[in-house]
Amino acid sequence: MLSHPLLPKLRQLKLSGMLLTLDTRAAQASERQFSPLEFLVLLLDDELERRSQQSLNRRLKLSGCDELKTLARFDFSATPGVSRAFIQDLASCAFINRHENLLLTGPSGVGKSHLANALAIEALKQERRVVSRGAQRLLTDLHAARAGGSYGRLLTKLLTVDLLVLDDFGLQPLTAPAAQDLYEIITERYERGSLIITSNRAFEEWPEVFGNDLLASAALDRLTHHCHTLIIRGQSYRQLSRRKEVTGQPSASPAEPIT
Repeated sequence: MLSHPLLPKLRQLKLSGMLLTLDTRAAQASERQFSPLEFLVLLLDDELERRSQQSLNRRLKLSGCDELKTLARFDFSATPGVSRAFIQDLASCAFINRHENLLLTGPSGVGKSHLANALAIEALKQERRVVSRGAQRLLTDLHAARAGGSYGRLLTKLLTVDLLVLDDFGLQPLTAPAAQDLYEIITERYERGSLIITSNRAFEEWPEVFGNDLLASAALDRLTHHCHTLIIRGQSYRQLSRRKEVTGQPSASPAEPIT
């Protein structure tokens, strides 16, 4: 098929999706006696699929999401308290349309971060704008941006994306500027954009993390007004896997480790 008359035209038009599948589609068209229109539709579908995947890859890279932590890789059998139907409903991203939030709490290693990341990937598939960061890292970046003169630009991005994921909130107490920054993000996104926050801190511990009872109360009030809350209980998946390795027992599931 190296001399197929379409090849130079596809190269000139930069239709690499069609180029990659031209041989296969031409053979199929000949074998199954496709009409010229049917052949063209197949090639166009290939090009659209390639562009869609490239676009998703770009959005994934910019978002900060882990491409490996998807819903398909989440081990629901290791977290029996998590409703698959509930998660699938969230994966439709209707909660983003309604500017609702999702709070995932529970001890370390039970799947909070994996679920948050997986839902963010579902949003990316629907061409939503997503930023996913560790809470402490994001607040540190904001502090550095203030010193570097790019604070306004970074804050605007965080306030205007469709979905903002803050992972592992509460691992460390917040400094006063960080607490104020987080409060501003929560306040400005209230009823305008969705947040997913994961934390191993119970809600009653948030004032301790904020270091300011008033800010913590006001932040929680806004977060939980239009909100889905999932409290995940159980043992750390990582520790269970480690114990099985030590004792020589096979893993219960081939799924990726949950974080």
